[in-house]
Amino acid sequence: MKIGAPKEIIAGESRVALTPESALQLQKLGHTCFVEAGAGEKAGFSDAAYAAAGVSILPDGVALYSATDVITKVRPPTQVEVHQLRQGQTLISFFYPAQSSELLEQARERGATVIAMDMVPRISRAQKMDALSSMANIAGYRAVIEAGNHFGRFFTGQVTAAGKVPPAKVLVVGAGVAGLAAIGTATSLGAITYAFDVRPEVAEQIESMGAQFVFLEFEQTQDGAATGGYAAPSSPEFCEKQLAKFRELAPEIDIVITTALIPGRPAPKLWTADMVQAMKPGSVIVDLAAERGGNCDLTVPDEKVVTENGVTIIGYTDFPSRMAAQASTLYANNIRHFLTDLTPNKNGVIVHNMDDDVIRGATVTHQGAITYPPPPPKVQAIAAAKPKEKVRELTPEEKRAKEAEAFRSQTKTQVGLLVAGGLLIALVGAYAPASFMAHFIVFALACFVGFQVIWSVSHSLHTPLMAVTNAISGIVVLGALLQVGSSHWLVVSLASLSFLIATINIVGGFLVTRRMLAMFQKS
Repeated sequence: MKIGAPKEIIAGESRVALTPESALQLQKLGHTCFVEAGAGEKAGFSDAAYAAAGVSILPDGVALYSATDVITKVRPPTQVEVHQLRQGQTLISFFYPAQSSELLEQARERGATVIAMDMVPRISRAQKMDALSSMANIAGYRAVIEAGNHFGRFFTGQVTAAGKVPPAKVLVVGAGVAGLAAIGTATSLGAITYAFDVRPEVAEQIESMGAQFVFLEFEQTQDGAATGGYAAPSSPEFCEKQLAKFRELAPEIDIVITTALIPGRPAPKLWTADMVQAMKPGSVIVDLAAERGGNCDLTVPDEKVVTENGVTIIGYTDFPSRMAAQASTLYANNIRHFLTDLTPNKNGVIVHNMDDDVIRGATVTHQGAITYPPPPPKVQAIAAAKPKEKVRELTPEEKRAKEAEAFRSQTKTQVGLLVAGGLLIALVGAYAPASFMAHFIVFALACFVGFQVIWSVSHSLHTPLMAVTNAISGIVVLGALLQVGSSHWLVVSLASLSFLIATINIVGGFLVTRRMLAMFQKS
């Protein structure tokens, strides 16, 4: 098939859907690649780089649409671009079918197959094609960088001869892909990072990245499983508690990054005007949901606003395009992986298998019919969170009773072991000679002392298991040294062998520990 990437005509869009690297991979599948002249210039990919990768350069978009079988784009097509599609041609791009019913109908009338990259189901097998996540990852990272550009202080705290600088406090609202990217970036820059999400199952992810999860005391469980991996709309009661918590945090926070957005819905209003008014002068709000109205009341799409109290509100909608080279590379890889699934035989022939969950989910028009909305995927994106039972706090009387019961149980066990051990020694002493009993008592005491020595070893430089094995090897070395001066050659040989093997084990333990510690050190 002939696959082409036109130049994006939306003002300010710098990305391109085909890179020289992705073109080389598509050619291995048997496809031929085309690109409109100058399509990759803003992203740093020259026409010469495309030509070197075997891509044919066409003079304009009209020539590209007429010469190719598959069109790959970044932005949703305009009406002019849809009218350039022909019967049997395939368009792969962001499309947003829920908000583009007219374009959807026009594409059906043209007889074209449209694959919406924003409709790729969020299941494990489709992660490599998830363009929304790829772009959200870049947007989250860029949001922190953009906030730092407008923020008047360091992110990390510093104590210098010139004075003390407190660390910045960053709040990330929404812990999806963009939110987690923002959390990771802010934390790595040294900021004190807080994060909130209505899905309790993401709390562990937030905390594992070094941020603090903003927890709400609320009985109802919020879960995103039913909405394909996105957060479900919250109840009015939950929203009230959420806003109350944000009002409490607003005076302390320096940077707010909002990422809450459910596809096909207006952005929920999470940061109200009174919260902006409560923030300190010089604070920054970056609204990644600006394209759908914004999470902040005062957000203006595609603009930067400074309020009367000195708070900067950034409502840019082109964060991925501001990192065009990186964004184009990731997006082109997403499309390349999708085309790999569409070309199962690697012979350059596309097989549009509507029984495949991923292909069916992303296809919005096919063979003259509108196939949106798709059926739900057979595999849920996120398993439903099981409600955790709250541990009841014991009263002082119950604690005392529990401790007394544990003490009685331990006493019974210890007395039982002493009685059993005494009976065993008495039984052996009744029949064994006196010389054997002397050695037996020494053996029992040695076992007791050895047990106490081994389990008292601190594992500060080792894992607990390695600390125990090294302690055992140390006792073996000590015993071998005591026996190596024996007059019997067999005893000397066995002692020497024991000494050698135990020494190898100890040295090897330290070497392995050193390599393990090196994994956590920055070189």
